[in-house]
Amino acid sequence: MNASVVLQAIATATFVAGAVFTMAQLRLNRMTREREVALEILRLLQTPEFAKALRLMYDLEPGLSRDEVERRLGSEMNVVYSMMISWESRGVLVYRRQLELQLVDDFVSGSLLLSWRKLERYVREERTARGRDTLLEWFQWLAERMLERESKNPVVPAYK
Repeated sequence: MNASVVLQAIATATFVAGAVFTMAQLRLNRMTREREVALEILRLLQTPEFAKALRLMYDLEPGLSRDEVERRLGSEMNVVYSMMISWESRGVLVYRRQLELQLVDDFVSGSLLLSWRKLERYVREERTARGRDTLLEWFQWLAERMLERESKNPVVPAYK
């Protein structure tokens, strides 16, 4: 075996080892980012204000008008509106592929879909009242993605 063949073998082995190392690092970075995003979702969802908004929303009947929702919630409307803005921001993150839809599904699909079902009419009437069709559009978009997922794969609770 001559020296050039040995050097080529070493160069090839070095290149392959570097490629494998790079791929492993990229995978590790992706997993780290996903974990950080999951922890951030938890941090945002585990606030007393968000829990209060969910409880207020759960107690609403679906299909209430904008006026009915605001009348029932009174000064608490701001808490529920903040929750809708939170859904909105998650929708943007999913759309821009900064947050995996599966992660949102695992963490909050039930609360998200209940929010949309109960507040859809409110959102549509709010858009009309404000003259802005894009108001809370990402909240709607995210809820529709969840509905699409559930139409293809029925929901099975984790405890089953």
